[in-house]
Amino acid sequence: MININFRDARPIYEQVRDGFRDLIISGALKVGEKLPSVRELATTLTINPNTIQRAYRELENDGYIVSVSGKGSFVSRPTAAIEARRAELISQLSALINELKTVGVTEDELTDLIKGGKA
Repeated sequence: MININFRDARPIYEQVRDGFRDLIISGALKVGEKLPSVRELATTLTINPNTIQRAYRELENDGYIVSVSGKGSFVSRPTAAIEARRAELISQLSALINELKTVGVTEDELTDLIKGGKA
């Protein structure tokens, strides 16, 4: 389900958050599906429960999950969250394209990259 790379420069909670976010966006986790409890996932991944709690809190703040007291955390309809992530990625791509143009990459090369070719 979620893989932790201890050599990754990102904090573990971000890896957990991003892993669940990707599973939700891809549809691997369906709306209404229950996530593992904080304790259960912490034990499975052998990491501190506070790390899992932080990842879940961020997922909830971003609209990917909803927590029900005494019942657990469930995948929500992340329409707004997906749109926000999409806008964020487009912004990052736009900045990257501008930087690539600054260092001399042509529009034809960029088009080839977008279409899956090589620059």
